[in-house]
Amino acid sequence: MRIGAYDPGAWAGLVFSDRPGRGFALRWAVERDGERADGADLLFLVHDVGPHDPDGGYTRVEFDTALPFGKGDDTPLVRKPGRTAGLTVEWSRTVEGAVFRATVAFRGVLELRGYFPWDWTGRWTAEATGMAATTADGGLGFRVRADRAGSAAVTERGEAVLRFAVAPGDAVHVAAAMGEDAPPAYAAAIAGTLSDARDAYAARRVAAEGLWDGLPDSITNNIHWMVCLQPETGRLYTPAGRRWIFPAPGGGRDHWTIFEWDSFFNALELGVESEPLAVSTLEAVLATQFDSGNIPNWRGRFWGPMDRSQPPVGAFCVLKHYLRFCDRAVLEHAFPYLERWSAWWTAPKRGKPRRDGNANGLCEWGSDLEQVRPSPASWENGTTGHQRAAWESGEDDLPNWDEGGWNDATETMELDAVDLNSFLALDHECLATIAEALGLADRAAFHKERAQAVRRAMNDLLWDEERGLYLDRHWDGRRSARVAAANFLPLIAGVPTPAQAERMLVTLLDPARFWGPYVVPTISRDDPAFKDQQYWRGTIWPPTNYLLYQGLRRYGFDQAAAELAQRSVDLFLTTWREYRLCRENYDARTGAGGGQRYQSWGPLFALIGIEEFLDVNPWDGLRIGAAAAPGRTVLRRLRARGHEWTIALAPDGMRVEMDGSLLFETDGPVVARQVEVAAGELRAEVTASVETTFRAAGGSRALKAGEQHVVLPRRPA
Repeated sequence: MRIGAYDPGAWAGLVFSDRPGRGFALRWAVERDGERADGADLLFLVHDVGPHDPDGGYTRVEFDTALPFGKGDDTPLVRKPGRTAGLTVEWSRTVEGAVFRATVAFRGVLELRGYFPWDWTGRWTAEATGMAATTADGGLGFRVRADRAGSAAVTERGEAVLRFAVAPGDAVHVAAAMGEDAPPAYAAAIAGTLSDARDAYAARRVAAEGLWDGLPDSITNNIHWMVCLQPETGRLYTPAGRRWIFPAPGGGRDHWTIFEWDSFFNALELGVESEPLAVSTLEAVLATQFDSGNIPNWRGRFWGPMDRSQPPVGAFCVLKHYLRFCDRAVLEHAFPYLERWSAWWTAPKRGKPRRDGNANGLCEWGSDLEQVRPSPASWENGTTGHQRAAWESGEDDLPNWDEGGWNDATETMELDAVDLNSFLALDHECLATIAEALGLADRAAFHKERAQAVRRAMNDLLWDEERGLYLDRHWDGRRSARVAAANFLPLIAGVPTPAQAERMLVTLLDPARFWGPYVVPTISRDDPAFKDQQYWRGTIWPPTNYLLYQGLRRYGFDQAAAELAQRSVDLFLTTWREYRLCRENYDARTGAGGGQRYQSWGPLFALIGIEEFLDVNPWDGLRIGAAAAPGRTVLRRLRARGHEWTIALAPDGMRVEMDGSLLFETDGPVVARQVEVAAGELRAEVTASVETTFRAAGGSRALKAGEQHVVLPRRPA
């Protein structure tokens, strides 16, 4: 049975569903000083997104009811320290269903509302200490009991309402269960259940102590709160944010909205603590695929644009998930979807490859205008092909596109794009690795050749020897003068030679261009558009930093990667600790958060920090450690490759435990790649930043600065 805060509009609620298309929901609302806040209003009152156990063990979210109600985006941003939550909602799954506790620090009215979300139907009744419901088919009952009496009613919309007059310090305890009966809502019993569930989750969740204290929480608290339900399938998915549910035909909100590259990145965040939620999110985004093979920019239950896609990061994210969790079934399920999508980009269209309008082996962002239909989303209607192509890039208003002309005949920009071709090269490389893992040698060979072909074309046509960068290329042969963070994406795709990569690094680390205390701006600091600091015009975005971090690691630029990780984490944790917000983007001049208050891929900044401790990727295998530690921090209970890891990083060394036993330790910063523990040996390719001693249970090895290969016997069993 699904139980969770799965209705995107119910910020303080729970959905109960025993099967697709059927179930019930509860939500809390508040009244104070003649004002009322319900549903989505509560987003702007969030005080703290607390623990969210992915298994439903314990969840807490707090709201600041001293803020003005109903102001939406104009609600003031206030620092959390020194303020008290006006409403704290906790819940825990039980054998029968779930228990709630709502604790208040204001004087007014607290409402508990029973309702049917989406298109689910049935009948509610209410009495002073509870409410009950049955589904429209009469096949399922639901009972709610409270520990105190309130005024009861059933509204004209069929919602059951219990209203409780409350004062500071009051609490309302609720027990809810599927079936005709719910257990009594004894306050002491519910308090004990919540306390035990809180402690049990705290004892098993991923945690960090030290300088980056709370780093995993900033990922899991946020991303688990974003998880929602597709009511018709029963599948859990993760939208771009709870506000990112688009309109439905005929009015109202669609039942769900899935964005492509947001979702693939969300799966990586979910994997920090929940492999099942990561898999469900991957399956949900793959299922948005149209018959053409296109996995679209976005799609809802009832509508989605068929004319365009978004950056093809799916194979990379699926492969990364597999390499960490080793679940072959994920690859078997995903590979057919990913191959069809890969083929869509260059499938024949009007005699040329779909996104290679000038047929030179490089692709451009575009839009299949014959696929454009009237949309319930008003902004979709009446837009140009050029705008739709910019939306396909995922970087909607990137200054690079200002000068990318539109070609009506090919329905593409007249601009061979560095970012798109980097994504395609990476996509083919990862598909080749997936095919090899599945034993599909012919498909692996095909994708390897395609990856190499894209890389050759990029080096032939996009590399600018004088500037030492890959630059977008106009169809008349001119290379763009604009340099964006996206121009460094060839690093993650393995396009440049080591010498070329070194030259690219010089520009990236130039504080007059991209480096500095707040990194990485989407457009160079010396570009006229940088001052805009609006959306993709100069601001700092989570996916950009994450992809660049992976590219730096791929080329062994460990020091630069460590600096990027530390500045990304500091940027994110500053806003998280002060405001408990998970922002969409950040000002590259001040570090101030911008855009949406809670964006599902926002924690990618923090995920970079987690991957400084441990990561698994296609080029490094299992990698542990950082070239420069972020002060003293211990990461506990991270799972990868079937083991539980505890890693302590400090400027004077590192300690690594696997399943509670010492694996190795050092007295200086190191990065260990291709870590393997098997047949009584520890194997690793280790880069030491300074002269270091590498000690394992089976012996020790003195390392000079530079790369070493370590093979040590483990202590005999």
